[in-house]
Amino acid sequence: MPAEIAELTFLEQLAPRFRLPVPEHVPGDAAPEELRETLERWHGEALIKSDVLTGKRGKGGGIRRVADFIEAQRVIKQIGSAEINGRLPRQAYAVQIIPAEIEAYSAITYDSCSLGPMLTVSLSGGMDIEEVPDEQKARVLINVFQGLDAYQASSLLEQLDCPKNAVSPFARALVSLWDMFQSTGMQMCEVNPWRITGAGEPVACDFKAVFDDANYKFKNLGLDLPSYPAAHSTFEDEMAAWSASSHQGQAHVSDLDGELILPILFGGGASTIVCETLQNAGGSPIFLSDFGGNPPYERMLGTARICFEHHLGAAKLLLILGGKANNTLIDVTFRAIADALVQFAEDNGPVNIPVVVGRGGPHLVKGLLALRNVLEALQMPYVMFGPNTPVTLVAEYAASLVSALVENGGAR
Repeated sequence: MPAEIAELTFLEQLAPRFRLPVPEHVPGDAAPEELRETLERWHGEALIKSDVLTGKRGKGGGIRRVADFIEAQRVIKQIGSAEINGRLPRQAYAVQIIPAEIEAYSAITYDSCSLGPMLTVSLSGGMDIEEVPDEQKARVLINVFQGLDAYQASSLLEQLDCPKNAVSPFARALVSLWDMFQSTGMQMCEVNPWRITGAGEPVACDFKAVFDDANYKFKNLGLDLPSYPAAHSTFEDEMAAWSASSHQGQAHVSDLDGELILPILFGGGASTIVCETLQNAGGSPIFLSDFGGNPPYERMLGTARICFEHHLGAAKLLLILGGKANNTLIDVTFRAIADALVQFAEDNGPVNIPVVVGRGGPHLVKGLLALRNVLEALQMPYVMFGPNTPVTLVAEYAASLVSALVENGGAR
């Protein structure tokens, strides 16, 4: 699976290297004297954050504000060992509080239409960025040969009516963010929020990123990735054992604690982009998956069977999605998924949820016909998209569909 990092790794290893403005911080395992002296310099106040690989830390109780050294020590111990959204933290750490006039959001991801990187910026950052309407976001495609320059970044900020004193320093920070992104083999990175002070200075106050661990830039980076405590579900453990039982095809999953969409995804980095799109569009994917690598029939059948046994009964929509494959035989994988659906229905009764399909590659038509025949026999409504429809648009459609179904009380 792609390698992930959270804020503390960014603060310690990447921000200094790429000269990105960040708040001061103190790791939770620092000496008490260091923590006390730092808090005194910060006038006693700080944010205590858990170092954990999950989003929504604030809503999950993983961020607390403290007012003195005694409280800071107690909270570091409390949230440094508390499970957040089903994940266990490595430790907790203290971060300087940055007074701000504006909280902004930025993300760099790959756009499936252009197959190139896209910068998204909003001046309405914070915990509920998913609810910010599109008209309050500005986007620009980045030419990988020319990169992002300060003029492009400034124009983006001016579209959003960014305060004039913040345009230039924020634009420079976004250029530095791009330099980091393209120099390290990242597939996506997100700062949420940037806190922009009254003087117009931006400070990156939270961060997450996903790397392509096969990219030579990442391999040569020398990044010291921390180890996090295991908090695997039974589903993850079973799939890990299944994945390790053969070298043929990939069978990687990671629980996302979603509730709506069961995603059978193919394509490595595309899987990450699809799950990000689903989450941002309210699709609530149950897990992140990557099932490419041209799995043979029996391999894909076992993979799909495990997914269905653990999650199909509670899912509201089944999403089968991937980009245009080069080597993976679509008829083989789709026939295996279809047969796993039949087995689940025989063992558990009818499955009354819709299916959204998007794929391209060898033997596509044969695979779509095999899947269609089974879905119609099981009386499962379906929509199928071909290789000319970007995976992000298919994901947005699936998220919109499942949201409408939930509002109406079920599948139709």
